[in-house]
Amino acid sequence: MDHFRIILASGSPRRIEIMRRNGVEPTIIRPDVDETVAPELSPEQAVMHLALKKALWVETQVKPDDGLWLIAADTIVCLDRIMGKPADEAEAWKMLRDLRNRQHRVITGVAMLCPGTARRRVFAETTRVYFKDYSDRVIADYIASGEVWDKAGAYAIQGGFHDQVDHIEGDYDNVVGFPWNRIVKELNELSEGAADLGADSAAE
Repeated sequence: MDHFRIILASGSPRRIEIMRRNGVEPTIIRPDVDETVAPELSPEQAVMHLALKKALWVETQVKPDDGLWLIAADTIVCLDRIMGKPADEAEAWKMLRDLRNRQHRVITGVAMLCPGTARRRVFAETTRVYFKDYSDRVIADYIASGEVWDKAGAYAIQGGFHDQVDHIEGDYDNVVGFPWNRIVKELNELSEGAADLGADSAAE
């Protein structure tokens, strides 16, 4: 891994934790971009657009380097509409009520590139999440915990709302916001050196 370095274009503690759990210590550069997307874009197009926008911004902050990989991501919850991060308590209530006893998609767009080269890839990964028929009291207590903020769909599957998940179809880490196994697969195809990245986890 000494010859293989990664910049994570995100300050997300959850994405950083996933990388560290898989033996990678990234350099963190937080992108400074407008996250507005055109309304005509599909959910998949929207997250890929934002991920690439973040990656390209961070690329302008670093020197070309053939041994460096830059990874950016953006995650949304999609029911009958795109759900981003709740702006206030009323919006958090509406999101969690609408998600109750239903299935929704969590879509993460990922952009990866080698700065200063043509080697780059953008993709979207989808996981379906099925929620239980939880009560208004559960919603109230969860909002009171403060965990709803800065979370797409107003919940964190790895946090206090985990017990309200009936089951998922797809990659758990994708719901957290960083589909590690898919990232490893794509990096393996882009760079021979990426084979060193968590091969055991990719085979799980």
